[in-house]
Amino acid sequence: MEKSLIPGIEGRKEIVVTSDKLATAFGSGTVEVFATPAMIVLMEQTAMESVSGFLPEEFVSVGTEVSVKHFKATLLGKTVVCNSKLLTIDDKKLVFEVVASDEKGIIGKGQHTRYIVDKQLFINNLMDK
Repeated sequence: MEKSLIPGIEGRKEIVVTSDKLATAFGSGTVEVFATPAMIVLMEQTAMESVSGFLPEEFVSVGTEVSVKHFKATLLGKTVVCNSKLLTIDDKKLVFEVVASDEKGIIGKGQHTRYIVDKQLFINNLMDK
């Protein structure tokens, strides 16, 4: 590994709420606002991307747990920013704090867990099932 994977690594990702990210598009609601599943995807992507450059080429991180609250709605066309922070590393287990905000403040917050795996071995193990 070129760089050390240590607690405190931060990530940031910004998106615009488009029609494909609305609750009506996901089928998770009937109001045209940023969907909770879309917020979770943003949180997972932010955490994943924050550590990907610290892993050897053949390794990736896979999401295994999400525990978040979605506090406020965000309208179509608005910008949502997610920040992640790697809180702990326990062997191959990574735990992140994730926070999503729009221009009015925090809209969602929680924790996300990922595990570091050898990508090919992970796929091979699935094929054997």
